[in-house]
Amino acid sequence: MPNVFGKWCRPNYNSAVATFCHNIANDLPIRVNDPSVQMTLVYIDDVVAEFCYAMEDKPYIQDGFCSVREQYKVLLGDIVRIIESFRDSRANLSVPDMGDPFTKKLYATYLSYLPAGAFSYPLRMHTDLRGSFTEFLKTPERGQVSINISKPGITKGNHWHHTKNEKFLVVSGNGVIRFRKIDEEKVYEYFVSGNKLEVVDIPVGYTHNTENLGTSDMVTVMWACEPFDPQNPDTYFLEV
Repeated sequence: MPNVFGKWCRPNYNSAVATFCHNIANDLPIRVNDPSVQMTLVYIDDVVAEFCYAMEDKPYIQDGFCSVREQYKVLLGDIVRIIESFRDSRANLSVPDMGDPFTKKLYATYLSYLPAGAFSYPLRMHTDLRGSFTEFLKTPERGQVSINISKPGITKGNHWHHTKNEKFLVVSGNGVIRFRKIDEEKVYEYFVSGNKLEVVDIPVGYTHNTENLGTSDMVTVMWACEPFDPQNPDTYFLEV
């Protein structure tokens, strides 16, 4: 059977993946003698699934032996690079490519080696008298998720975008999201509340703002189609 990886495998024993995940998750050094070595790996859940298939008389046969359908051939150096990217994702807010089966399984494995006292990590809150804005997750393929908190009576926004589009979801508090097409005068209003979850699309070419109409903080989950790029913010001030 190829090298097996997955949660609870003993590190610093006979599994390079377990050792790398454990050491990197615990800020311990690792040693890679030859990053060009190709490893053939199978995930523990896939191994268990094949045992179940075999007991049901549906084994996967390869070269005359029962085998595991899902196998991954990965360079040792690439494994280390991916695991280190998991560690760094807490700082750069990136999300691993969960569309890649190996990356998804390796990330699950990595998380199982986090120290019990290190499951949480802080985010950088940009705060002022109006409230706060905090970036949460970023992906080049699926955009960015942020959390916006507005104090009572506060209006935020008053800008529009050429290509960047967004989705707003108020999860606590009460308010209104206003729109105006940049070459028109008519203003459109969408009243929103954490008591009735409703997603509001933010189309391009419409200047928009949010106003907290309640007596408590209004919390909005904001998705944008791309991570914020300070060199090309695609954001233009214009009063609604």
